[in-house]
Amino acid sequence: MYPGRMIVCDGGNGAGKTTVLKAMETHLVARDRDPIMTREPGGTPIGEKIRQVLLSPDTPEMCDVAELLLFAAARAQHLREKILPALAAGRVVVSDRFDSATVSFQHYARGLPLALIEQINAIAIDGFKPDLTIILDIDPVLGLERLGRRGDGLDRMEQENLDFQRRARRGYLEQARRDPEHFVVIDASQTLEQVVTEALAALDRALAR
Repeated sequence: MYPGRMIVCDGGNGAGKTTVLKAMETHLVARDRDPIMTREPGGTPIGEKIRQVLLSPDTPEMCDVAELLLFAAARAQHLREKILPALAAGRVVVSDRFDSATVSFQHYARGLPLALIEQINAIAIDGFKPDLTIILDIDPVLGLERLGRRGDGLDRMEQENLDFQRRARRGYLEQARRDPEHFVVIDASQTLEQVVTEALAALDRALAR
């Protein structure tokens, strides 16, 4: 148990996470909560170097197990170097993705055994669980359209096909269905204004608990 709180914003590519995360930061700063904004993979110098390898379009040959272990390595460092010290100090940590992404992408989308995912995650985070994970749910077709309008190049995970993205989406929804206490799903096909409103309401409920 820590005096701080950890909130995760996760979901499909193109769901609007960047906009929601910025709104969360503004919301928390306005309430003198001094949030720590972070991301996965990344969040630490080591994690950011791992991120470059994981998401680079120049590494299409990466095998599924190597991908899983790299995500776990970045997460282990992230938790111990940044997240736990912040929570111990009473800070609010808001992360762009966390362990739910590994279950969705590496198990449901890649097809790696769930038992293996859970074993690796257990080593990486040692029983830690975020207070709330907000899932921005979107049809992958719409998500990819939004990514195309973004104007930036797609990273290695964003370049995966529609079937892959659909399987990942199913993974997020299944996790939320199994654990409604720690997950909330928001329809990200709504206007960004409505998505932000619902996300901030979920954030406030989590902090009030």
